[in-house]
Amino acid sequence: MTIELYQAAAAMSANARWQEVISENLASASVPGFKRTEMAFTSFEVGLMPKEAGKDLKYSLPRAATSTVFTLGELQSTGVSTHAAIDGPGFFEVTLPTGESGYTRDGSFSLDAAGLLVSKEGHPVASDTGSIAFDKATRGEVSISRDGTVSKGSEGRGRLKVVTFADPSKLVAVGGGFWKVPDASIKITDEPNPSIRGGFVEGSNASSVGEMVSMINAMRLFEANQKVIQAHDERMGRAISELGGTTS
Repeated sequence: MTIELYQAAAAMSANARWQEVISENLASASVPGFKRTEMAFTSFEVGLMPKEAGKDLKYSLPRAATSTVFTLGELQSTGVSTHAAIDGPGFFEVTLPTGESGYTRDGSFSLDAAGLLVSKEGHPVASDTGSIAFDKATRGEVSISRDGTVSKGSEGRGRLKVVTFADPSKLVAVGGGFWKVPDASIKITDEPNPSIRGGFVEGSNASSVGEMVSMINAMRLFEANQKVIQAHDERMGRAISELGGTTS
């Protein structure tokens, strides 16, 4: 068995997945609150080579694993009074169409036709008292204070609910920049003193330049392993040709 062929093929598969991840990061580099995904490469043991000098020779294959990077993105002023950004840890809580709680760093909020504060997907934004809604007759502009209190004119309708997690890496992405808690083992804590910036949104933490550099590296590694397979294929072809042409 030619182990190098399996190792090179596994490396190509891992690098192909890396390129997919980079493409996703690049596509979302301008999406508010987006958190980039990074790849980590490890190896795992898959068998033993024939004994040599009385020793078992182990061999392994490369493997890739993904993880979400939750570092803070740049806070960007939008001038929209219903927008909000968390200047620090935590997530905004919204109510998903399934009735479950979803968590996001994207504070591109707005008031819907009924005066309810919603995410850009139309999901109700949670507050310390439930949801946040204003009567159409209420005059004044919406404002969001540093502690997350949402007001319209002089009328306050609750504070944005900001929650933190002991280990956000355990959250499950559900698309659209939202995460869910997979089980009750994930510790959820209400952020007692959130620092909210009204009129701002948090930018993506993915850098277009950085992702392009990673893409170049991934493509070079893919090509290098492709050449390894080609070299082994040519070597095996020559061996078969030479052995097949041997006469006794």
